[in-house]
Amino acid sequence: MKTDTLVALSEYELAMLYEALHYLKMEELRAICEFYMLATNGKKLDLIRRITTFIQGDEVVEAPAIPMISKAQKGRLYPIEPDAYMVCGAYKNDAKTRAFFKKIVGEHFHFTAYGVDWLNERWHSGNPPTYRQFAQFWQQEHEARKQRTAQPKKEWAYINFTQRYLKQFPDASRAMIAAAWKQEREKHVREVEKILKIVLV
Repeated sequence: MKTDTLVALSEYELAMLYEALHYLKMEELRAICEFYMLATNGKKLDLIRRITTFIQGDEVVEAPAIPMISKAQKGRLYPIEPDAYMVCGAYKNDAKTRAFFKKIVGEHFHFTAYGVDWLNERWHSGNPPTYRQFAQFWQQEHEARKQRTAQPKKEWAYINFTQRYLKQFPDASRAMIAAAWKQEREKHVREVEKILKIVLV
């Protein structure tokens, strides 16, 4: 990683940077990591934490790798069936997999962020689930979320923005939402650029 002297940011600037980074695309976050010679692997939140940790001058601790037991092995077939294991590298969020889950869960099945999060947790713990176990988790979580108002995670900036925008403008069209989101995102991109310009001397 770069060894230049870092300018200490105020708590306010750090908070502003952390907030604004959530509006960046993955390729933009990876570009920042590459500039500071940081690892570019992981999910969006991993990259954001990595950048802010480095900017604060703290040691960057990389996220643990997915163990081999949770990864697809070269030359081995991984069928899509109830008691087959869902392993990283073989499982795909594609039409074939979605059709399979609709058969065992119901037509209401759809790919969700909470499903991906749960799957990643199982992979990292070295305990990959079967398709049947994933379907059971998904259905239970789906039913539970009907009983409560689930708050989107902070890294889901677009979803959060859209919900806020529709509360303010309930009759907004998709085109209006898209234009407003573009403007909002560009504002945060400029904020990140402005703060990062003063970090290195």
